[in-house]
Amino acid sequence: MDIRTTVPPRVLKAIDHVAARSTGQPFDPALRVTLNFHPDRLAAGTPLLEALARDGAYVSQFVTGTSNGGLTAHPGGDRWNWESRIFGTAYDDAAPAERPVYGGLNFRHQSVGAAPRFGSSHFRLTGAVLGRATHCYPDSAAEPDHFGVSAAMSLTALAAADDRDALDDYIESHVHGGVVLARDVEALVLDASYRGTPVEAAARRLPVPLAWHPGYRITVAELRRRSDFRGPRYAELGARIADRGLVTPRVIGDAARTGRYGLQDLKMVWHTLARFGAPEGAGTALEAVRGTP
Repeated sequence: MDIRTTVPPRVLKAIDHVAARSTGQPFDPALRVTLNFHPDRLAAGTPLLEALARDGAYVSQFVTGTSNGGLTAHPGGDRWNWESRIFGTAYDDAAPAERPVYGGLNFRHQSVGAAPRFGSSHFRLTGAVLGRATHCYPDSAAEPDHFGVSAAMSLTALAAADDRDALDDYIESHVHGGVVLARDVEALVLDASYRGTPVEAAARRLPVPLAWHPGYRITVAELRRRSDFRGPRYAELGARIADRGLVTPRVIGDAARTGRYGLQDLKMVWHTLARFGAPEGAGTALEAVRGTP
């Protein structure tokens, strides 16, 4: 389907602006954009997956006011300025719901999604979304000069050759024109720590297939051994919230909902877990469980 007949003019303006700055050959249409997030967080006081089931769409931080990255999505904020630059002012006067949704291009075929820095779980989007997605490397926070679209993609070679930390070497993707769960999502891929929890129950109420990856986990001993990554205070925070000597995404989410810990502090614990506690074979292993009870 020709997206030029199905999306608003401002979306075409944004995509065309990025396409004009993109170089390279078309990329493999089997690649997928993923949206990494923490599925056990709250959105305006409502469990996130419940809010998604209610609204039927995944929206940007301009709408939610929450983020697993920086909170600068407001007029004059850093996110607003980055979008104005990257998309050629296309969204400067747009309503929050009209702005793009952020994810990553999973060119490494990671079972944990393209950008686990932003969450243990992810939505894997359909191939049809690629026609209305734009990409940059590195992250837009770094004010990048390298861009890509499905017809012109040199970013994969750039990212593969870079020596950035493993949490930072993702290709950032921007999905324009909205993400409707029932239309645009191939699967919700959850971390294994959420099996048998309210997160799994809520996930099964979404209009998308459910899949699992093997799960992040790190021992307190390993967390302390890696304390130089984000700092000793975060290693000790991880030790305080650990369940039987282990930190998992579920453990961090449980701590976040108590309100006793700063969310930015818990984010640093997550970064350490994501960097050093990834499941073995994270690039290839994926257990699909569509329709299982």
